[in-house]
Amino acid sequence: MLASIQYWETQAQEKYYAIPHFNVWNAEMLMGTIDAAEEARSPVIISFGTGFVGNTSFEDFSHMMVSMAEKASVPVITHWDHGRNLEIIQNAWRHGMNSLMRDASAFDFEENIRLTKEAVDYFHPLGIPIEAELGHVGNETVYEEALASYHYTDPAQAAEFVERTRCDSLAVAIGNQHGVYTSEPKLNFDVIEKVRAAVSVPLVLHGASGISDEDIRVAISLGITKINIHTELCQAAMAAVNENCGQPFLHLEREVRKAVKERALEKIRLFGSDGRAE
Repeated sequence: MLASIQYWETQAQEKYYAIPHFNVWNAEMLMGTIDAAEEARSPVIISFGTGFVGNTSFEDFSHMMVSMAEKASVPVITHWDHGRNLEIIQNAWRHGMNSLMRDASAFDFEENIRLTKEAVDYFHPLGIPIEAELGHVGNETVYEEALASYHYTDPAQAAEFVERTRCDSLAVAIGNQHGVYTSEPKLNFDVIEKVRAAVSVPLVLHGASGISDEDIRVAISLGITKINIHTELCQAAMAAVNENCGQPFLHLEREVRKAVKERALEKIRLFGSDGRAE
């Protein structure tokens, strides 16, 4: 069933678990994550973003996302990840995404506020929630290089940012990075604690693939209520490809779907969202 991210993030915030957010851009990833959510009886967020348009036509794939969300036996949110401008997220909404991220975190504080507020002002009258980012989560690069110039979320700015933008959730930068970590992640949990104390909106952790289970548990205990996973789904899929490369393509596809499902199940259980959809 198509569900409200605001409802489920509020539930997660109150009960100290996290909603799993899975980036999906092909049939095997989409079906595998829905399979996992239904088996675990978990709410789930399925998401697309600009980085995948070279592989998949979003305008076509979105129909499959929405159809599977509506037919699922558990709550499913359709989301656009890291929307870099208003036109991109308008297109995402027109094609069935019922939750949107407006990511203006690469800009300075005032411009981030202006661009985020622009999205909020446009979409709130339409009943669509907006996720924003304060600080800037590292891009896919050598982790040590990313940390050298990392833009952590400033807790002193959080309350003003949320008040002025009226965003519905806030992604924090605490030493997390997109893609593969080239060394062990060094997370600043103090940032989560201080931001959680400053704002009431749900907090989001991006770039969680490769972060240890223990660090994920700590982050959730401190108030993270949505966690994004993509790279680990790709890694699971590639392992299945390598293990079944001599098999017929139909068999390989089924094994990829199964591998994605198993990795998604691991994350759902780690995040504590299993059984919450009952």
